[in-house]
Amino acid sequence: MDKETELTRKRYNRTSKFYDMERMIKPAIRKTILNQVEGKILEVGVGTGKNLAYYPPNSNITGIDLSPGMLAKARDKARKLQIPARLLEMDAQDLQFPENSFDTVVATCVFCSVPDPISGLKEIKRVCKPGGKILLLEHVRSDNPLLGRIMDLLDPLTVRMIGSHINRRTVENVTKADLRILSVEEQGFTILKNIVAEPNKEPI
Repeated sequence: MDKETELTRKRYNRTSKFYDMERMIKPAIRKTILNQVEGKILEVGVGTGKNLAYYPPNSNITGIDLSPGMLAKARDKARKLQIPARLLEMDAQDLQFPENSFDTVVATCVFCSVPDPISGLKEIKRVCKPGGKILLLEHVRSDNPLLGRIMDLLDPLTVRMIGSHINRRTVENVTKADLRILSVEEQGFTILKNIVAEPNKEPI
């Protein structure tokens, strides 16, 4: 694990005691996104387990997170909800799964904090089956020139405080990772985008 990834891990362990940044995501948005899942599911950056209650019944869920502190909360939530999810400590930039392992990959507000987001997105491509779904809900840098510049100026502070970058260009990064974008929709805020993609690779 490189220095920046270890620092991110420590930041999220520290903030896991109070972290609830995803209050910006309404339950209806989570339900709409997670109703699209099929087959074997990987949730990258499961965090405190906020999505668990919104998956369809009997979903086959594997969740990974870099932070043991976050995972402890997610496991507690899974027990209370009686959801048999497999929750593992793992780096999104180095997924310990074989190629083509999952039918659906989900991430919500994750690639703002992955040190090398393109590397993480390439890992998602690797473990997602050809023809599989990649469902991302991410906050991104504003296209408004003034707001975008303000986000750039504030970004070093937000990274130190909570570990996340507020000025990531995630839609562009998805393309750079050689994922095929099927749709991009704004979800209430112009900086919150629902990206549906698929791995750009040949069928098995």
